[in-house]
Amino acid sequence: MALGCCANVNAIDDILIVGGGTAGWLTAAFLAKHLDAASPDGVRITLIESKDLGTIGVGEGTFPTLPRTLASLGVSEARFMRESAATFKQGIKFVDWVHGSRGEAHDYYYHPFALPRQEGGFDLLPYWLMGEAGEGVSLANAVTLQERVCEAGRAPKRTTDDAFRGPMSYAYHLDVARFGVFLSSVAKELGVAHLIGTVEHVQLDETGAIAGVQTREHGVLRAGLYIDCTGFRGELIGKALGVPFKSKNDVLFVDRAVAIQVPYVHGTEPIPSYTIATAHEAGWTWDIALYRRRGVGYVYSSSHTDDARAEQVLRAYVGPAYDDIAVRQLELQIGWRERHWVKNCVAVGLSGGFLEPLESTGIILIEAAAHLLASFFPRGGAFEAAASQFNELMTRRYERIVDFIKLHYVLSRREEAFWRDNADPSTIPESLGAHLEMWRHRPPTRFDFVMDYETFALANYEFVLYGMGFRTELHAASARYPHAMRARHEFSRVRQAAERAVTALPPHRDLLEHVYRSEFEFAERAAPPMPSMLVR
Repeated sequence: MALGCCANVNAIDDILIVGGGTAGWLTAAFLAKHLDAASPDGVRITLIESKDLGTIGVGEGTFPTLPRTLASLGVSEARFMRESAATFKQGIKFVDWVHGSRGEAHDYYYHPFALPRQEGGFDLLPYWLMGEAGEGVSLANAVTLQERVCEAGRAPKRTTDDAFRGPMSYAYHLDVARFGVFLSSVAKELGVAHLIGTVEHVQLDETGAIAGVQTREHGVLRAGLYIDCTGFRGELIGKALGVPFKSKNDVLFVDRAVAIQVPYVHGTEPIPSYTIATAHEAGWTWDIALYRRRGVGYVYSSSHTDDARAEQVLRAYVGPAYDDIAVRQLELQIGWRERHWVKNCVAVGLSGGFLEPLESTGIILIEAAAHLLASFFPRGGAFEAAASQFNELMTRRYERIVDFIKLHYVLSRREEAFWRDNADPSTIPESLGAHLEMWRHRPPTRFDFVMDYETFALANYEFVLYGMGFRTELHAASARYPHAMRARHEFSRVRQAAERAVTALPPHRDLLEHVYRSEFEFAERAAPPMPSMLVR
């Protein structure tokens, strides 16, 4: 079967996506929508996947860009949630990251999705640093409503709110295998052709570009652009084109994970609308509440523990009631390709790179790649300029995410070897080290971030920095902040608004019970605008 002419024609009328899962099907759906695949004049998109390869369910958390991406595809939010076993996510609760558990006492802080409340551009952070919010009040509690909403077990929206919008900023927890099936149905509705088959060989032309993909079932498939979504294997970008993988295990040490699916005991338990990330001796556990089960896993460093001990830590976390449930061991390749777009091949998803799931960056990196591809798509066949810009933006995005993830480890005061090694200055990226030095004497500002490259920006850094107990010395500059009385008034307004939100918003499980009724739909009155991939 031939999808088009050889790779060296000028016009690109055909795209071949090799590999399914979230990366393949989300890319297919997004490109089909924005390149008019269903139109006779649009770009033809075909996805081929093997029936034998399963989905790696490492990261089931998502980012606040996903609601807008899904809205741009024209799908129903309730349908998406039902078919993906999804729940709402309002942020991450980090437990035991600062000191570790001390008997029954556990430290914790929130990284919420809400931005700090500001009236007229009035920045509350300096006044929080000077103690004007009150003794022991976390930054998230002082400047957002979301920590209180999460701790009260409330959902981020109500049944009467519009699809993909609510009073609280939110993303989702989801079953990635079911999400892939959902996306495949959406992509097919948008005009994507689907093939089941096994890639046996990738043909290259005299310039080193891909000339065709030899399959067992369909012969040679040809297209103007090839998208590699074959996961860690990197069949096209790695094996065929030889693009090296740049490991970041010298900065981010975790390289293994052990995971388990935990059913609810009664089916009436409260469902947290946030990820719980709990630190342990050689890594951390994720705890993600779906509609009918929890997904729990322990991410760890094989240089600081072994697989047997890791399973013990995981089973101790979930409790003895689940001792008869099998666990799954996973190997993680932390890093990214030196180039993501080479000639007529683009790597998306795990074939392009992977960073540990601490801040749920797996799917947003797929979103970013799909958005950039749609924006840069070289219909006329001029690859070089598009590839250069794509590579710069994706590489910088990976680099900046590494800084943000490493930040969580650097600030911990835990005493185990894993945590001490993470705090070693030789493992800290130079850019992060320079920022930390500046932030000891002034709070972060928006000028610290080049937004074309950022997934996490000012507020995200603030929540983690000060949630982890980072100290910024402001006494020498206290004269710059003369509005303490106004700040105290604003902190009081936030507390009052949080109390009203807790009263007005439904329990998370109650909202989900409505969503999972087959006839329920959120209102479709005002779909949110297309997300910018420059900021979250």
